[in-house]
Amino acid sequence: MANISIIGLGAMGQALTARFLQQGHTVTVWNRTPGKAGALIAKGAREAGSAAEAIAESEVTVMCVLDYPASTSVIDAAASALSGRALVNLTNGTPAQARATAERVATLGAAYLDGGIMATPPMIGGEHALILYSGSKPAFDAHATLLEELAAANYLGTDAGLASLHDLALLSGMYGLFAGFFHATALVDSEGISACDFLKLLSSWMTAMMGELPGYATKIDSGKHGVNVVSNLGMQAASLENILTATREQGVATDLLDPLLELFRKRAGAGFGDEDISGVFELIRRKG
Repeated sequence: MANISIIGLGAMGQALTARFLQQGHTVTVWNRTPGKAGALIAKGAREAGSAAEAIAESEVTVMCVLDYPASTSVIDAAASALSGRALVNLTNGTPAQARATAERVATLGAAYLDGGIMATPPMIGGEHALILYSGSKPAFDAHATLLEELAAANYLGTDAGLASLHDLALLSGMYGLFAGFFHATALVDSEGISACDFLKLLSSWMTAMMGELPGYATKIDSGKHGVNVVSNLGMQAASLENILTATREQGVATDLLDPLLELFRKRAGAGFGDEDISGVFELIRRKG
């Protein structure tokens, strides 16, 4: 059994702590706002009087606070306690924030892992929970078994910003899916069709469409969007125009899909109407 410190006792911090306690570990907790540790203390956790005290109690500290400014303030306040220890920061933020934090922690003599939690608090410890990690490989190797008790642990590389990058990219895909669902549901709702009834049809359709992604990924990586085209961008643009025309006729807002049609038209207008829809990627990818 290990000694572990948890900093941050929001919903996720509570779940992380409860999981470690369930596994029989000795857990020291600290939260910036007092009064959140009661239930965890009843389960066996020990509450520290400061972040520095919590960090000093354990070889590894897992931090999950509101944002990176909050994590930075914790690190600054506990700087003297970090030397020789490992800090696993599961706070949601950007790649740039993660890299800056890794540099700061390195100057304090500590190993740093940044993480992206791809799970909700109730999922922690379950079979579908995933946490992405990047940063110190020695720290990950040393504590991988411990981290696997929270969720499947996927190490992405020594660049501390990679976990955050993948986290936000995965969430981007999720929000795109949700946006399509919200628009589609609003469209059928305009005729009194329930979201639950429509979802039965949409789910099977979207499952089938997921099969198109490997082909699109290959075309994006190769830049060859004109290979094996089944339904070209010009046709797709016409279809999307019909969708938006019908949307307006049904009295439904077009806000979610208007930007996509703009990209379709721009790409087709530049002479790529015979290529695949994946060519739109070239308009949004990083240049240079």
